[in-house]
Amino acid sequence: MSVEARETREMSSTDRIEKRIEMRASRSRVWRAISTVEEFGTWFRMNIDGEFVEGATVRGKVTHPGYEHACAVEMDIERIEPERYFSYRWHPYALDPAADYSAEPKTLVEFILEEAEGGTAVTIIESGFDDIPLARRAEAFRMNDGGWAGQIKNLERHVS
Repeated sequence: MSVEARETREMSSTDRIEKRIEMRASRSRVWRAISTVEEFGTWFRMNIDGEFVEGATVRGKVTHPGYEHACAVEMDIERIEPERYFSYRWHPYALDPAADYSAEPKTLVEFILEEAEGGTAVTIIESGFDDIPLARRAEAFRMNDGGWAGQIKNLERHVS
């Protein structure tokens, strides 16, 4: 199955990152890539323990080269609407294994799938950065903004 980026739109403020792309892949193919831990882990470069189920908390270890030292990632699965919407909460850019992020608020990550001419439009939104402690807010936003730009391309390659 071929994937082709037809449009990429980026919007951000201090609180929200948004990435959008249209892919030449079926909605069911893209959904499988974002909603199963095995496929998500492959393109996101993370080993994940557990399953994506509403209300569940899953943990993962980053496998992206250069970030293997990072602490475990924890994802609280919020909402799953098959082939349309998937969301979770996590601590953004929480990579320092010596830091305790547990008292910090989590951001909300949303994947929205829509029909598009010849494929599927995928929008990824991460919001809630304004609630992150000031000492690391700007860096978390900057790093996740760049991270999602790369991850949306990883997703595109994965579903091709």
